[in-house]
Amino acid sequence: MTEQFFSPCPRGLEIPLSEELKALGAEGIHITEGGVHFSGPGSLSYRVNLHSRTASRVLWRVAKARYTTEQDIYDTVHALPWKDWFDESLTIRVNMAAIKCPLRSLDFATLKIKDAICDKFREITGERPSVNTHAPDIRIHAFLDELQMSLYVDTSGDALFKRGVRQYTNIAPLRENLAAGILMLSGWKPGTPLLDPMCGSGTFLIEAAQMSLNIAPGIGRHFAFEKLHTFNEEKWQAMRAEAIAAQKPVTALPVYGSDLYGEELKAARLNLENAGLLEAVTLKQANVLEINAPADHGVLVANLPYGERMGELDEMRVLYPQLGDVLKQRFKGWNAYLLTADLAMPKSIRLSVSRKTPLFNGALECRLFEYKIVAGSNRK
Repeated sequence: MTEQFFSPCPRGLEIPLSEELKALGAEGIHITEGGVHFSGPGSLSYRVNLHSRTASRVLWRVAKARYTTEQDIYDTVHALPWKDWFDESLTIRVNMAAIKCPLRSLDFATLKIKDAICDKFREITGERPSVNTHAPDIRIHAFLDELQMSLYVDTSGDALFKRGVRQYTNIAPLRENLAAGILMLSGWKPGTPLLDPMCGSGTFLIEAAQMSLNIAPGIGRHFAFEKLHTFNEEKWQAMRAEAIAAQKPVTALPVYGSDLYGEELKAARLNLENAGLLEAVTLKQANVLEINAPADHGVLVANLPYGERMGELDEMRVLYPQLGDVLKQRFKGWNAYLLTADLAMPKSIRLSVSRKTPLFNGALECRLFEYKIVAGSNRK
């Protein structure tokens, strides 16, 4: 039976996510701002949760209907076979998003959805699920536009960027699915030298190592679909076993990380160790202005500080031209991808941008700037 799904992702990563979904067997792929609609068998949600590096969640659409009033929403939700999907002993949370919604109160509409679910359970079992806004067993997502409501059951649980391996973070952490998406946007492929000279807690390094060793990003965690009555344990265990069998042994990779601060490097080391990837990555403490290229070609990627990790913004704008000099002098033959929320950075670094991509790290608007470092041609 074909089911309808929607996977949100960091804005700017819709195309890499759509390519992932296609490779995982999804059909009916439709890109929208902030995510991708797709269809397939119910077990496709297992595969996407397990293997997608860029999705934030996998939402299973259980209803789509026109509405005029809050009562219309209640009636649509109440008519659904909730007891067929999960037990009243589980906790729930309802999340609401809307565009051009004519209703006066989204909070009231959210309450009507919760009431409809609880009333349906009470009618059948005499009991109702409890609400847990912090760590619910089942999340229900509603989206209202001008005319229609789409209702989804979240098959993921915790957001998919929570891989379960990064235990230590810095002040300005980069979400794992954004880091993976940036690697994809850069064109980096396993086997190509990769350097993050401001590695912080090691997010780029972990994602690159997992991609190189074919380690499924979700292999170390649990998902909400395991709590649903529709869950097929046999299919899921076969899928996990297939993913584990496809992993490559951990060996030294051309993946390099450095950071000016010992505490940051310690966090990266602990996270890599927790992920079982410490042997795969080369780490060292170094000032970004004093490093040399570890190979004659490769990809340099960095989440640039913008006043949060290394001081105020004025200090950053002193660093940028020096960083431009380092790239020009020591990284000929490399492509550099610099992520920053400081949109004035390109004027300071004084290199010609070959591409810029708008991205969002959570709610923070950023740009990914691409610099192709070619001898004698990049200095403005």
